[in-house]
Amino acid sequence: MKTLSGRRTRFLAATTATAGLVLVAAGCSSNGGGSGGATVKGVHVVKAGQLTTCTHLPYPPFQSEVGGKVQGFDVALIDLVAKNLGVKQQIVDTPFENFKTGAFLNSGQCDLAAAGMTITPERKKNVDFSDPYFEATQAVLVDKSSGVNSLADVKAKGKKLGAQAQTTGEDYAKSKGYDPVSFESSDAVLNGLRTGQVQAVVIDYPVVQGWLKDKANAAKFKVVDNLKTGEQYGFTVKKGNAALREAINKALKDAKADGTYKKIYEQWIGPYNASVASPAGS
Repeated sequence: MKTLSGRRTRFLAATTATAGLVLVAAGCSSNGGGSGGATVKGVHVVKAGQLTTCTHLPYPPFQSEVGGKVQGFDVALIDLVAKNLGVKQQIVDTPFENFKTGAFLNSGQCDLAAAGMTITPERKKNVDFSDPYFEATQAVLVDKSSGVNSLADVKAKGKKLGAQAQTTGEDYAKSKGYDPVSFESSDAVLNGLRTGQVQAVVIDYPVVQGWLKDKANAAKFKVVDNLKTGEQYGFTVKKGNAALREAINKALKDAKADGTYKKIYEQWIGPYNASVASPAGS
């Protein structure tokens, strides 16, 4: 994956319905030290009037940019938090590796991170997670002409496996003795499969679901394994930012209680699955 110095950071003002796009150089935020901003309903925000969210685009159905608008499952959920605080959500597109370290949270560039991110003990050392809001499985998607019918087939038949860099899908593949080709984004993973750079990929199942809604993808690719890895997604805040963490948890709890979560889930993920929506430990 590219480092921060190797790509521009994109700021995307977003709501569930609309999003405006502005390009600025990374590190140019006037709130880099987190000393500015404002406090709304007991929660400090790095820029007055907005809740600034770090993400890594694209990662549909959780977040993606279409026609200059940022939308998705994560976007809609964080919009609920912003609404409760009386501010608007603004999204900053950043390299995924920064989510592990909490770099942009610590620098005051973002208030939180929302990137379809799995809660892990390693990541908990650097950031604080919200309650789990989604349980994900890893899918193995293959080219139908590859002759691959399982993850084991990839190795047995000498095929190449792909994964998104710095993700739990890549970690899982490595833990099983594979040496996957690393791609920077989910779009790059799909392109690698399309162009024959790899014959199979390991990536979160909801992402694959989104790909297979496209008839051309469904005609060319198929899921041959669905790997239960016990992964739960969480939003992250800077270590010790209990006020924002609780604001996120309250929005999630309220949304699940009043049916809003179910509506958002069905819009972006598919048929509602209560066990996925309310994972163990939440």
